[in-house]
Amino acid sequence: MKIGVCVNFDEIDVMSRKFKDLKSEGFDNCQLISWKPELWTDENLEILKNLTEENGITISAFWCGWEGPCVWNFYDGQITLGLVPPEYRTMRIKNLCDGADFAHRLGVKNVVTHMGFIPENPNDPQFAPFCVAVRQVAEHLKKNNQNLLFETGQETPVTMLRCFEKVAMDNLGVNLDTANVILYGKANPVDALDVFGKYVMNIHAKDGLYPTNGHDLGSEVRIGDGKVDFKALFKKLHELRYDSYVTIEREIEGEKQTDDIRHAKKYLGDIIAEVYGG
Repeated sequence: MKIGVCVNFDEIDVMSRKFKDLKSEGFDNCQLISWKPELWTDENLEILKNLTEENGITISAFWCGWEGPCVWNFYDGQITLGLVPPEYRTMRIKNLCDGADFAHRLGVKNVVTHMGFIPENPNDPQFAPFCVAVRQVAEHLKKNNQNLLFETGQETPVTMLRCFEKVAMDNLGVNLDTANVILYGKANPVDALDVFGKYVMNIHAKDGLYPTNGHDLGSEVRIGDGKVDFKALFKKLHELRYDSYVTIEREIEGEKQTDDIRHAKKYLGDIIAEVYGG
């Protein structure tokens, strides 16, 4: 089991410092998160390759963003996020394929994204065309020998499973964000593993609280202070023989983010050692 952290690739000039900081904190892997297609250039590719080699960092997954509006709540999120809104679908298919090609040249096999609020009702007129779009992206990634990972949150576990069955590609997987299923009020991550556990290929280790109104997501909190039962989670993952990356995500900034990541590294490390041994 390898504990890493999310690193934002939002400008190239700061990446040297970010990778050095990552190494100094004792991490040797990360998910690279990028929402800016204009950064996916050959020049930046060589810079990132050199930096990861210099610092001994493995990029476990490329988190691929997309263009257009995105609002993270239960109302506007339905019409702005992922491949679900038809007016943005073609553009975002291209974004995901372009990002995957950049990741492929970087030597990264797993590509992660939010797909949006996938319709719960399989008879919804947008469900089938959404699945066609997912298949188009998955087929492109298949040519690169890459996997397309859905980050959890905006859909119930069963809805995600139904989409996988409909798309019928063997390179679909799950990036289990342990807090997101709670923040969106869709599930708890331990029980969710009963539904899609065999598809989990990476994990965002994050904690949070359930929503308290019908408009806004629940609150993210420091790992150990929320509703995620990490000990039960890792016991279930161990039963599923998951032994890959656990990527800490703390979506705040400043010194508290650094302190909370340090806390999470030890908190998770202790539980993993107890459950997995070593």
